[in-house]
Amino acid sequence: MKPMKEFIIQFVGLKIGKHHFEYEIESSFFEHFEYKEFNNVNVSVSVELEKKSTFLELHFKASGFVNVNCDLTNEPYNQDIENNFELVVKFGEEFNDEHVDILMVPHGTYEISIQQYIYELIILAVPIKRVHPGVKDGTLNSEILKWLEELSPKLKEDKEEDIDPRWNTLKKLLTDK
Repeated sequence: MKPMKEFIIQFVGLKIGKHHFEYEIESSFFEHFEYKEFNNVNVSVSVELEKKSTFLELHFKASGFVNVNCDLTNEPYNQDIENNFELVVKFGEEFNDEHVDILMVPHGTYEISIQQYIYELIILAVPIKRVHPGVKDGTLNSEILKWLEELSPKLKEDKEEDIDPRWNTLKKLLTDK
């Protein structure tokens, strides 16, 4: 996958210290990754790069919303997201990204692409089960919810009638001691 230019940070010319980068993520960002789960995206990502003499520290912070479909009703809604991530970039003999929060890059590297980290930061902020807030508080008026309510099994109030009479004699054994 070809890296997007706006998500490449050239750190070789930066002074030692903290540097801030701001990104506004929209639906076109996820089209680049061919990810089609979101209807709309409006997420702000703040990246703080702290350059030290022998390594880099990156602090990612994402907040905003993604518009997704509810898993129960398929109704679209805005899911608020907020997530943080910290990455340490060290210099070594060869590229190594086996660890989640440590990235090894070869000596002489002068830039780093952060688009994959931003992608994962946003994807992992979305809950696995997506439920419309109107379903939780009962304010959503949806045709699908009406069907689900009609087709759901009804609980019987009188449970004594459902018990097989043969079990009643076995219950007496528990009380006869």
